Amino acid sequence: MSIYDWLITIIPMILLLWLAFYSKKYVKGAADFLVAGRVAGRYVLSVGDMTSGLSVILLVASCEVSYQTGFAISFWWMTISSVSILMALTGFCTYRWRETRCLSMGEFLELRYGSKFFRVFCAFLRTVAELGANAIAPAIATNFFIHYLDLPRSFMVCGVNISTYVLVVIICVILALLFIWPSGRISLLLTDSIQGILCYPIFVILVGYVLIKFSWWDEISPVLANRVDGESFLNPFDIEKMRDFNLFAIIVSVIGAIVNRAQWIGNDTSGVAKTPHEQKMAGVLGAWRNGFSTIMILVLTVIVIAFLNNPKFMKENKFNVTSIEVRQELSAKVLDETVPNEADKKAIMEKIYAMTESEMNADIQLSQAKNMDTPYYEKAYEVLGDTPQGRLQYQKFRSVFQQMLMPAVLSNIFPVGLVGLFCLLAVMLLVSTDDSRIFNSSSTLMQDVLLPFFKHRLTPKLHILLLRLTAVAVGLIFILISIFFAQLDYISMFTTIIIAIWGGGAGPIMLFGLYSRFGNIYGAWSAIIFGSGTSLLGLFLQRNWAETVYPFLEKHNWVDPLNNFLIAVSKPFNPWVEWKMDAVKFPINSFEIYFISMALSIIGYILVSYITYKPFNLDKLLHRGKYADENSSQPMKWTFRSILSSLVGITPECTKSDRIISWSVFIYSIIYGLGISFFGVMIWNFISPWPIEWWTIQFYLTMLIIPGIIGVISTVWFFYGGIIDTGKLFKDLAKRKTDENDNGQILD
Repeated sequence: MSIYDWLITIIPMILLLWLAFYSKKYVKGAADFLVAGRVAGRYVLSVGDMTSGLSVILLVASCEVSYQTGFAISFWWMTISSVSILMALTGFCTYRWRETRCLSMGEFLELRYGSKFFRVFCAFLRTVAELGANAIAPAIATNFFIHYLDLPRSFMVCGVNISTYVLVVIICVILALLFIWPSGRISLLLTDSIQGILCYPIFVILVGYVLIKFSWWDEISPVLANRVDGESFLNPFDIEKMRDFNLFAIIVSVIGAIVNRAQWIGNDTSGVAKTPHEQKMAGVLGAWRNGFSTIMILVLTVIVIAFLNNPKFMKENKFNVTSIEVRQELSAKVLDETVPNEADKKAIMEKIYAMTESEMNADIQLSQAKNMDTPYYEKAYEVLGDTPQGRLQYQKFRSVFQQMLMPAVLSNIFPVGLVGLFCLLAVMLLVSTDDSRIFNSSSTLMQDVLLPFFKHRLTPKLHILLLRLTAVAVGLIFILISIFFAQLDYISMFTTIIIAIWGGGAGPIMLFGLYSRFGNIYGAWSAIIFGSGTSLLGLFLQRNWAETVYPFLEKHNWVDPLNNFLIAVSKPFNPWVEWKMDAVKFPINSFEIYFISMALSIIGYILVSYITYKPFNLDKLLHRGKYADENSSQPMKWTFRSILSSLVGITPECTKSDRIISWSVFIYSIIYGLGISFFGVMIWNFISPWPIEWWTIQFYLTMLIIPGIIGVISTVWFFYGGIIDTGKLFKDLAKRKTDENDNGQILD
């Protein structure tokens, strides 16, 4: 990068660090450090959550998935976004959670199920899942920066060889801890919201540059249309041959979005709003806040696909670099990272440099099995060989190659200035995500694993110190996992199976805990055993398949019998679920394991809870009825009209502006998005299927132009709202009265 790009990146980060340490003056008790005193407004929450949710790992993962599946599948993803918006409008789970006034998930579990040991066990299991899924974020981000900034893999200092990868991982985690240490959730809320405000104009600049530099009709749409039958990048009714990210994955995601709506509630921003209503409205605004960030990810992914797969970019072009050069350079860097043998690396690169244009598949219809990246994978596999060690190295090479396509392309096509802006964006997304994930995990450990063992009330000073030290300990775990753990699957697949360690059993525990009186401790244990146990078994098989499990099966001649069994079991669900033995990859993917674990956990929870039925006093937990006080919400009277209003998000607590926001989200997301853009288009195609040219226009309008307009509106709207709410947060924190007993401890 140029000196201007470095200044663009560094100066804003220095100012954000100053703000984090300035906020330390507002911490008076544990509730301030954990939930920002429960005085946050909706815009601070929604803008801050956007940056803490939109991460470098999400950028890489989204590009990785879309690069393999295109955008036809995004048509079906509308169902998930619509379900999520309906849950936000109704306040599903989040409203009731805020009514409990619990500081952590574990506090809720102990109050709901009456077991301190169950609280500690679930908190530990959740932390393991969180750490496993989130601790690879610094690793992915570090690789991203190494490839984007073209950093060397190592350098010498006083005769000592220093690994750039290890150094950058450590810097990433230390930077995140610096944002946590001063005031915990307060500093995270403030800095995340400011970063969100800065992100919006960067989104506009990035998207504008891409749309100007790339022609949709000449350079992008021809590539998206060049696909074999059954694997269309544009036509959602022509994707039956997609293997991993298909309609079954969408069905599982919809079920998971509902069942596991509350799996991560607690130890995050779900309890920091002024009131339950304000918490719900922050979720409603979230439907708008993600508008332009989604467009930004989509546009960046589109240009990666176009640049790497349009034959015109294989030769001299307007960016002064060819797609062949980008792939060759990327191959060399990835081999340095994944293949230790120098002779193997040299042999692979010789084969890659010797490839002709005909070998690069430039003139064929592309597919998942045969595309313009396939020859690079084949050359690596030819040299590494069909051995357990060779398969493992090949798996690593292919995974990292797929993940680093985005930074490899963007670093070559962005001009001076834009390189720095995108680097600033990536650093902000990295920090806002890592600090939130570290804080969430550390607060779970402290509040729900360690705190229950203290027999006396902790002083605020000691409690906050322990929270800070726990965050440092979790940061060290992040560093160790990032350095030593190899991620071998698609990022989305990997995080799905890791999260399922907790999410496989958490859904019914949290959902029925908030909404039922019949659920009890026996049903909760059943959900954990069946759901999380299945996910753990699936993770073990995936992690050890190529190097240990498959060779073991091969040695005992069990491969063919198991292959016949898998084919027979999955045949009724073909083509969406298709199981067959593979020497490199476990045949059952993460979405399928996740679905099995959720189904078993729900069945176990309901059956065992009814067998051991004992009603629970839910009103006391939610501060309703005779347990209500001046801070309790007024219950809504259920009528046909009130049900319709609640679907739109209208409750007696709504102001006029709240009603306008709720109706606008409902009209755009449900009536337009789900009703017209999804069901309307689907019915039309059932009657008269569209040609591929129509899908090109439909994608351009509904995925880029219209959301782009909404994105510009939300940029101005949230920029203003975020600044106003940030100022209010400072004032409310200054005048807040501290309750030293409000620290999450439940003393006998």
